[in-house]
Amino acid sequence: MVKIAPSILAADFANLAADVARVADEVELLHVDCMDGHYVPNLTIGPPVVAALRPHTDRFLDCHLMVDNPGRLMAAFADAGADGLSVHVELGDTAALLAQIAALGLRRGLAFEPQTPYDAVEPFLADIDVLLVMSVHTGYGGQPFIPDVLDKVRAARAEIDTRGLHVEIEIDGGIKASNAGQAAGAGVDILVSGTGIFGTDDPVTAVRAIRAASS
Repeated sequence: MVKIAPSILAADFANLAADVARVADEVELLHVDCMDGHYVPNLTIGPPVVAALRPHTDRFLDCHLMVDNPGRLMAAFADAGADGLSVHVELGDTAALLAQIAALGLRRGLAFEPQTPYDAVEPFLADIDVLLVMSVHTGYGGQPFIPDVLDKVRAARAEIDTRGLHVEIEIDGGIKASNAGQAAGAGVDILVSGTGIFGTDDPVTAVRAIRAASS
């Protein structure tokens, strides 16, 4: 069954715990977009917000680090209660960063941008737990889905299955009920959706629609 991870970037930060509680029983993970204003121009969530959220939910906190120097922040995220960290292959030093995540006892994620070829992440498939395929350009929520990235999902799915690797494929960006089926059909295991859930009048109904479309 495909898992759903609402992105709290699209939630109401003044009522974050309440927004999370509304959907918690319907989802498997919560996606936390952490941006530093350098790797991407936007500035969002850091370890203090994760620490504030942790007592209010037992859902898996899936932290996506869109930052210039993730290694400096990993321990702080672990201490705050993160369950998994994803870093970008575009930063380089990938093997060392993944080893650092593993040493902290967290789920190892590797993300890559829509313009980055699949070949950039393929050498690291045996060293990760989740491959995060970006289906929008990192930095801001609410962008439209880029369907061409599904070719990279299919390539990753084939490689993972052929090699018998225990790696989940996650997709993030522009996911809604209208395209969730396409993503699931290409081989995605985890659907991240921000405005597709929290940007609607009824987030619970939105989650259920995404799940129905991807089943």
